[in-house]
Amino acid sequence: MTWCAKSVSFDPKKDIPPLTDKVILVTGGNVGLGKQAVLEYARHGPGLIWLAARSVEKADAVIDEIKHQVPDANIKALELDLASFASVKKAAATVLSTSPRLDILMLNAGIMAATPGLTADGYELQFGTNHMGHALLTKLLLPLLLQTAATTTTTSSSKNHANNSSSPSPSPSPARIVVLSSDGHRFAAKPGIDFATLKTPAEGLGAFGRYFQSKLANALWARELAARHDATQTLVVAAVHPGMVRTQLIERAGGSPAVVRAAIRAAAALNLIPSVEHGVRNQLWASVAAPGSDLVSGEYYEPVGVAGRASALARDGELARRLWEWTEKELEGHVVEL
Repeated sequence: MTWCAKSVSFDPKKDIPPLTDKVILVTGGNVGLGKQAVLEYARHGPGLIWLAARSVEKADAVIDEIKHQVPDANIKALELDLASFASVKKAAATVLSTSPRLDILMLNAGIMAATPGLTADGYELQFGTNHMGHALLTKLLLPLLLQTAATTTTTSSSKNHANNSSSPSPSPSPARIVVLSSDGHRFAAKPGIDFATLKTPAEGLGAFGRYFQSKLANALWARELAARHDATQTLVVAAVHPGMVRTQLIERAGGSPAVVRAAIRAAAALNLIPSVEHGVRNQLWASVAAPGSDLVSGEYYEPVGVAGRASALARDGELARRLWEWTEKELEGHVVEL
């Protein structure tokens, strides 16, 4: 994916605003785009960053690495395996019991072109990891996100209110959820979401077909989540495609042909694929850009901040509703014990 001429100019070092007191959670924060996002956030002084990863040991190693660059960064490791509802609920319970707020939830983790399999709860492995695990995590943390938004005012509104007693009360600062989708969503075969395959290994779809379906689910779910909270103005949701980026994702794509992995490794070695420093910009932009200008809740964006690229299936409101209702039914009864 090349950078589009219509891209929003965004430099994390200067365009991420001060994040004083804000609490941020990044899934898949120990590698690739997630790791880079944590580093960029840390440079702007948030109150706390939860670095979620399957391995606490690996997370702690990355935290130590980041603290060499940002010594005063407040980052905590959070054990999270998105392929296990039990792990998701344990992680959510940790956040809910120890953190009084949550401002940004970045759903960054994911797998691509994995070999056929099921999650611990019986979902197709890529769909279960990329969509279901994140959907449950969000469902459990959404009350904290909305509570944070309702009690947080924008700095500018607060200043205006302090300087002018006749000015209106400060408006809530929306909580932010960023979902990493992919331009691969447009290659999902019709009907887009094959509900009959979601609790099977779905071998007939192929490794990339299963991936495309999960990434379409990410875009549809973000669209519907935004629609269901649009009237409240307390939540901004965006689905983003980072572009092709030099990460370890393809190395874990055990279901993809060896020749494809070799070609991507060769392109990366020749610096033909952008680095994570460039690739992370779209998701960072979506997490901090002021809503209502370039950022519209529920939209799908390609790098950086380019709207209007979602497929017809990703814009299908009825399909988004069906996926939402199917997902919600599957998540019934899953709560956290505090």
